[in-house]
Amino acid sequence: MASASDTQQTFQALADIQQHLLAAVAKPFRQGAGSLDASATLQQLARDYTRDPVRWQRLQQSWYEQQWMLWKKLTSPGVAATDGVMNDGAPDASTITDRRFRAPEWREPYFAWLSQSYLITSRWLESAAGGAALDPHEKKKAAFLVRQWIDAASPANFGWSNPEAIKLAAETEGASLARGLQNLRNDLPKGMVSMTDETAFEVGRNLAITPGAVVYENELMQLIQYRPATDSVYERPLLMVPPCINKFYVLDLQPDNSLVRHAVEQGHTVFMVSWRNVPAGMGKVTWDDYVSEGVITAINAVGKIRGVKKINALGFCVGGTLLATAIAVLRARRKNPVASITLLATMLDFCDTGELSVFIDKAYVENRERQFRDGGVLPGRELAITFASLRANDLIWNYVVNNYLKGKTPPPFDLLHWNSDSTHLPGAMYAWYVRNTYLENNLKTPGKVSVCGVPLDLTRLDMPAYLLATREDHIVPWKTAYASTPLLQGQQTFVLAASGHIAGVINPASSGRRNFWTDGAAGLDADAWLAGATSHPGSWWKHWCAWLARHGGKKITAPAAPGGAGYTVIEAAPGRYVRAKAEPLDPSQ
Repeated sequence: MASASDTQQTFQALADIQQHLLAAVAKPFRQGAGSLDASATLQQLARDYTRDPVRWQRLQQSWYEQQWMLWKKLTSPGVAATDGVMNDGAPDASTITDRRFRAPEWREPYFAWLSQSYLITSRWLESAAGGAALDPHEKKKAAFLVRQWIDAASPANFGWSNPEAIKLAAETEGASLARGLQNLRNDLPKGMVSMTDETAFEVGRNLAITPGAVVYENELMQLIQYRPATDSVYERPLLMVPPCINKFYVLDLQPDNSLVRHAVEQGHTVFMVSWRNVPAGMGKVTWDDYVSEGVITAINAVGKIRGVKKINALGFCVGGTLLATAIAVLRARRKNPVASITLLATMLDFCDTGELSVFIDKAYVENRERQFRDGGVLPGRELAITFASLRANDLIWNYVVNNYLKGKTPPPFDLLHWNSDSTHLPGAMYAWYVRNTYLENNLKTPGKVSVCGVPLDLTRLDMPAYLLATREDHIVPWKTAYASTPLLQGQQTFVLAASGHIAGVINPASSGRRNFWTDGAAGLDADAWLAGATSHPGSWWKHWCAWLARHGGKKITAPAAPGGAGYTVIEAAPGRYVRAKAEPLDPSQ
């Protein structure tokens, strides 16, 4: 039996966890340069109420009626366990499909009422925001803010209202809560909830272990050349440009799900840009620097090392945007060093940026420009929280419940380890990027902006292009990735993969999972393309490798050693840049 002291510590642990979770509920609504300002949206909702009070009264009346019917149903004998779907539309405990409330503990009358009342209120809030007469941006923002509050306010997220956590605490005499509090204390310095057992992985030990060497480096990036796995290789090497928002090893996780290893095994000499996790002193680095000192420098180095005039190049997400920009700059300079381009989940025309657009409006961009006028670094943790908030139930609250309320350690998962390995971005680069892409969509218009001293014109990209989008992508909507097709002038192969931004791309050929679509009707309409497309089982990797082989040139003897043409081995892959953790930043940044 637990002592009085143990019981007191248990309740204190529960109170401490509760305090932090309540603070998390309010966080999306706080103001600041890096936060989503809800004040204007709430003011517009208030004005909508005064303009159309009848609609709001009707919604309120419906809410009262459903809550009353719920109360009547749940106070009838045995209703929580036996009743069917309620005629009034209120949820019923016996038919709840929401995974947060599936456990049998939620069938007890009190907790059944909590969960179902919450679901009724959630629907009421969604209807209130969804039917409001707001301008499109504010309406999207209102829907996002409402969903953030709904997700955060779930009774599953709090110790006093989660019967599973209460039962576990009783069974373990408070040990689960004590472990949960310790998990919370461990996470507080990171500012992020742990999504995986971070002790299970280490870059260079069981992640990013494809053999290779760093053959060039500057202040911004290292260039890795991977060791060949075949006796002969394609003449043209392949340069991969990953996103600078995270680290490159999403493309080189473990051997069985490494796109790098797969490409090497297909006979390609693969090079990788490894972006630096920038320290505070690099806050004035610009988009132009990333294009010039990063991508263009890497393209030139790869061509020299392998002694070829043209290479193949691949870019992922913002890495694809950087790659396309760099090639356009080179074409403006009358240089044509890229034979083919592969763009994975990449936006060039930022016509619809999905839910990320709720964060970026004119006021946000101007705040960022003021914040980074004299330098400064955007914390990687802030971007990680932003991306996680797009799927808060899966990427935040699920782990809050399991880690803190139940005291569990999340299982090891390489993709989530990578996702948590955040990187800082230079403030100057970030401010330019969000203005010229998300806010103003300038890159799609020839000559609208200049990069590296030349007018940018993406229509100069006339080499063969392989464009991959993922159907459930919440960061790069697939129809927006498709919108890049009118910009590119070369022969195009557009492919749509199942799943989301990461899982759809990192889908090993050996797994046989998911599917992908090809050969839709070319044109401006993405839906028409999909309607006429052919579905194929499994991964898109083999399809891409067959396409890439056609642009690889002749087969030659594999290089005996990395480097060449004055480029020598600096250190073994994956290099020290990718191992560097994000430096702690001044809280004022």
